[in-house]
Amino acid sequence: MTEVSDPRQAVKSADIVYTDVWTSMGQEKESIKRRKHFARHQVTDSLMSLARPDAVFMHCLPAKRGEEVTDSVIESSRSVVFDQAENRLHAQKALLMMLLSSQ
Repeated sequence: MTEVSDPRQAVKSADIVYTDVWTSMGQEKESIKRRKHFARHQVTDSLMSLARPDAVFMHCLPAKRGEEVTDSVIESSRSVVFDQAENRLHAQKALLMMLLSSQ
């Protein structure tokens, strides 16, 4: 595994570009500082263009559009965030059923 700090280098030839919110619950006081610090890491059309042509965009949701990802990327045909969320829902339901049935 290789660690890089340049987002352009990180996505070069990537199959998947995955991001998360910059400010999680409980960190709201840091949001201004984080927006400034992470601005160059925003997933934009330009950044996605460096990934493979068939690369997909993923996000665990909820997304803060205009911060970690632009509207155009999350709404693009390359975005699988809503399928990803639906699959996570079914996986969580299956886990819940397994836990409830073991009692």
